[in-house]
Amino acid sequence: MQSPKLLSVATAVPPHCFAQGDIATAARGLFEGRFGDFDRLARVFETSGISRRYAVRPIEWYFTRLGWPERTAAYLDGAVELFIDAAGKALESAGLRAGDVDTVVTVSSTGIATPSLEARAAARLGFRADVERVPVFGLGCAGGVSGLALAGRLAQARPGSVVLMVTVELCTLAFRHDELTKANIVATALFGDGAAACVVRASDAGALAIEFSGQHTWPDTLEIMGWAVDPTGFGVIFDRAIPPFARENMAPAVSGILGRAGLTLEDVDRFVFHPGGKKVIEALEDAFTLGQGALNVEREVLAQFGNMSAPTALFVLERAMAEGLPARTLLTAMGPGFTASSVALSRAA
Repeated sequence: MQSPKLLSVATAVPPHCFAQGDIATAARGLFEGRFGDFDRLARVFETSGISRRYAVRPIEWYFTRLGWPERTAAYLDGAVELFIDAAGKALESAGLRAGDVDTVVTVSSTGIATPSLEARAAARLGFRADVERVPVFGLGCAGGVSGLALAGRLAQARPGSVVLMVTVELCTLAFRHDELTKANIVATALFGDGAAACVVRASDAGALAIEFSGQHTWPDTLEIMGWAVDPTGFGVIFDRAIPPFARENMAPAVSGILGRAGLTLEDVDRFVFHPGGKKVIEALEDAFTLGQGALNVEREVLAQFGNMSAPTALFVLERAMAEGLPARTLLTAMGPGFTASSVALSRAA
C-alpha cells in the first residue's frame, strides 16, 4: 500500500491583531473592580510569553453584551472566511484546485455550525458536488494533530484520492464577562483565533510521508480541559495542573504510541509540539529531556499568535517544514479527554 503523503500545510489568521498589553489593559478595566484576586492573576498577561494575538472581531466587540446568537453569528462569519483562506493556500501550495478534492475533514470545537463549515465554503471554493464531508467536533487543542491523522487514514483507504483537512478555531468567542474565575482570566491572556489546512494523498509523490499515528487517553481526566456549556456560551475548563501533568505523563504516553509502531523516543529526530502556554512548553522540554530552549519554534508561534487551540500545532509544523525537517518528526498535542495525539512524519524517499 502507498503511504499517505503530506503535500502541503498552510495557515491563516483573521484581520484584527491585538497587542498583549492592550488586552491586559482592557481586561483590567473589566475585571479589576469585580474580582478581588485580579491583580495577582493579571501577571499572566506578562508571563505568558505572548506578545500579540489575532481575533475575528475588533476588541470593542468583546466588551458588549454577548449571548449564543451573537457568538454564533461571529463564528459562522469568521470561521468560513478563515476556512476559505487556509484551504485555498494549502491547495495552491500543493498545485491543486478545490475541484480535485475528494474528501474534506473539518475540525472545529469553538462554535456550532449546521450545515458545517465545509458546506458553507463549498460554493466559493469550488468543491465538487460529490465531495465527501467529515466534520469533527470536540477534539480541542489536539484537533489539528488528530485531524491530520484522520486525513492520512482516509487517504490511505483510497489511494490517489485527495484529502483536505481544515481546522478552524475562534477561541476568542468564548470570552466571558461573567466568569470571575482564574480559568477565565488565564484564557483571556492566552487564546487567539486562527486556521490551518493540510492536503494529503496516498501516492508516490509528496514531501513528507505520514508513517503512523496514535492517541493516549488518561482515565479520570475529564475535568482537565474542555468547555462548560451554559445559556451564555462556552465557559472554559482549564486546570492549573496541565504543566505538571505534562511533565510527569507525556513522555510515557508518547513512548507507548511509538512502541506500537516498533519505535522508541530515541528514534525521533525532532519533536513538534502544540505550544499550549509558556509553562507547558517548559514542561515538555523537561519531560522529553530536550533542554530548555529546544522548542524555540513553539515559543515563536505562541508569542506571535497565542494559543489558537487545534491549528496551533500546524502553525509550528509549517515553520519547522520551512526550516527543513530531519528524517523523522513527531507532531504531538494534548487535548480534552485528557488525550495526547501524535503523528509521525518522515521525509519521503
